[in-house]
Amino acid sequence: MKILSRRNTILFSAVMLFAVLCLIYAYFIEPNRLVVTEQELRIKGLDPAFDGLRIAMISDVHGGSNGASGENIRRVVETTNSLNPDVIVMLGDYVSLDGARQPLTEQQLQLQMPMSEVADNLTGLKATHGVFAVLGNNDGWYNDQEVAAQLTRVGYRVLQNEIAVIRRNGHPLRLLGLKDHLKLASWDSFDMTVRSAVASSPKEGQIVVLEHSPDILFVLNYYKNLNPDLKLMLAGHTHGGQVWLPILGAPLVPSSVGQRYTRGHINEEGIDMFVTSGVGTSILPFRFMVPPEVVLLTIRSVS
Repeated sequence: MKILSRRNTILFSAVMLFAVLCLIYAYFIEPNRLVVTEQELRIKGLDPAFDGLRIAMISDVHGGSNGASGENIRRVVETTNSLNPDVIVMLGDYVSLDGARQPLTEQQLQLQMPMSEVADNLTGLKATHGVFAVLGNNDGWYNDQEVAAQLTRVGYRVLQNEIAVIRRNGHPLRLLGLKDHLKLASWDSFDMTVRSAVASSPKEGQIVVLEHSPDILFVLNYYKNLNPDLKLMLAGHTHGGQVWLPILGAPLVPSSVGQRYTRGHINEEGIDMFVTSGVGTSILPFRFMVPPEVVLLTIRSVS
């Protein structure tokens, strides 16, 4: 019995030591690891003029959160520029709040990094066809207008239910930047917003949707039946769950469909979507097996 008790004690101690080491790693090391995730997406029916277009994705900076120091945000800029992308898209949640649903005057005191400082640290992103941004739920809880103004100040175009057109070899591609899904009263109103934005844009060119949350894919699946020009959606918001565990996967994903849209490439009913796990942290200051990332997508045309 003494031998068994000693073995149990050793096993328990080993498990506890492993757990502590994992917590140390998840707090101090992984949030400060920046990786580049490169992926080629083969998109059926994509205009051949955009075959090989390289899109860099940055999301969920959450300036001031664990892993999102000024130095680390500047490293995101340097890493992204080193990839020589054709287009850079930033997909929302630039600020990090303590008590995100407090009144605005209190929120301003609780930003972990002032938005002006976040924007200054993001300065310098360069891409052949420009840098485009949309806003996220934390930006809205803080102040959409302030976040948009600061991003505009440093030279980036913020799309709020509007379209920007880029051209390659004379062919147009429409980037539809939407407000965060929490800004809309219902899915029906969101559907009408998409229709209105597209109707007011140039009629030529396939459509790439930029939106903070992947959950609107439900609406876009419906819209795709009416507008076959919709080819791709790019999103963030989930942080890849921030923590990934063997067998369990990502236990906590901020999505109405659970782990279905956690991260990476998803194809549903003919629409391709890519979800990035982002840069900073939110709610819990940990990342485990989900390091901060800059994504470089190369889109390919297939018949």
